[in-house]
Amino acid sequence: MTPILTATSTVLCPHLGQAQLLTSNTEWLIDGAPALLLSDVHPIVGCIFAPGGVYTPCVTVRWLSGATQANLHGVPVLLQNSVGLCLNAAQVPQGQALVVQVQTRAQGV
Repeated sequence: MTPILTATSTVLCPHLGQAQLLTSNTEWLIDGAPALLLSDVHPIVGCIFAPGGVYTPCVTVRWLSGATQANLHGVPVLLQNSVGLCLNAAQVPQGQALVVQVQTRAQGV
């Protein structure tokens, strides 16, 4: 069992930009916060990635994996161990999202 991500979790890009955890889910709440879904795309603010001096920040997180047994209307919820890919404006992968804080009350598989 792994904690379910909610809108109050903290997710960062590899360059410490913060994902804005918005979701279309309005039905499944955990401690008053909506559970995040595999279909959610989260904008990132504050990424400082500038390889070779060229500023190419992460701008979104797209999730590649979610729960296998916990879902809302057939859409998997996100778990602490879900894999999110951080993308720049050209949709080029910049690295994996870092889940740094989660609620611990509700868990899924």
